Amino acid sequence: MAHRSDIDLSIVVPVFNEELIIEELQRRLVAAAQSVTENYEIIFVNDGSKDASLLKLKAVCDLNPKLHYISFSRNFGHQIAITAGMDYAKGNAIITIDGDLQDPPELIPEMYQQYAAGYKVVYAKRTKRKGESFFKLVTAKMFYRLMARLVSFEIPLDVGDFRLISRDVLNYLKEMKEYDKYIRGQIAWLGFKSTYVMFERDERKYGKTNYPFRKMLRLAFNGITAFSDSPLKIATALGFTVCIISFLIAVYALYSYFFLSGNTPGWASLIITVTFLGGVQLLSIGVIGEYISRIINNVRDRPLYVIDQTTLEKKQE
Repeated sequence: MAHRSDIDLSIVVPVFNEELIIEELQRRLVAAAQSVTENYEIIFVNDGSKDASLLKLKAVCDLNPKLHYISFSRNFGHQIAITAGMDYAKGNAIITIDGDLQDPPELIPEMYQQYAAGYKVVYAKRTKRKGESFFKLVTAKMFYRLMARLVSFEIPLDVGDFRLISRDVLNYLKEMKEYDKYIRGQIAWLGFKSTYVMFERDERKYGKTNYPFRKMLRLAFNGITAFSDSPLKIATALGFTVCIISFLIAVYALYSYFFLSGNTPGWASLIITVTFLGGVQLLSIGVIGEYISRIINNVRDRPLYVIDQTTLEKKQE
């Protein structure tokens, strides 16, 4: 499946509302790529940015013929943006890196050295995540370890979407046509020889994170099941809500029993049982619905993304 390209290295960069950082981002990426090879390309994927990111990307791409951009018609999501960039990448080695500079481009030469040594997947593993809340750090750690227990293959811990893959890996990845993308899990499932380079993740320099807790929770849930349609999301959320209500009723019932008079015998146990079972049922229906939604999304066979503008030629197969 592998073929040799004239381009040694492709760097794919999803961008969403990063106008303040585009110039520094491209400067550091170009310097890192040039330290590896002169035969490189950098592909920016504008994922429906609402600010001036696209204008900035056009400006930097005009100055360097090795820089290209893809601009979506709307926001399709981080994982889809990475997928689009990899679809168009021509390099023998492909690096994906977020466009917020929390992952340092200066690590790219070390990652490429590991690739040259024979590894087909090189992960950038975070030893420290600066500027992130205690809650985010704990929940991320819990998720990765939960995933490692739930799946039948080895999931790398404490890594994100900053990685290098070989053309062999990308060719197989392109055959995985599912609509709901969880790329780090898909690459791990392939089982190619992999290694790590260690780094401390910087805090965000400009603006606010484009990956708040809601999006993180969605990505985490997709890693286990799939993305859901809105009604199914509501069913799942309703299940959680009813469970919480039943807990509050239980607290009230205990308070009423010990501190209030005139409570009806059997009322508390009946209400708690009904609300708890209702919550569990709704939650179960929501989870089953997530799997059904995944099937429906793939059966529809819609395109993963819609490109509005690009400097690249038609997609490489």
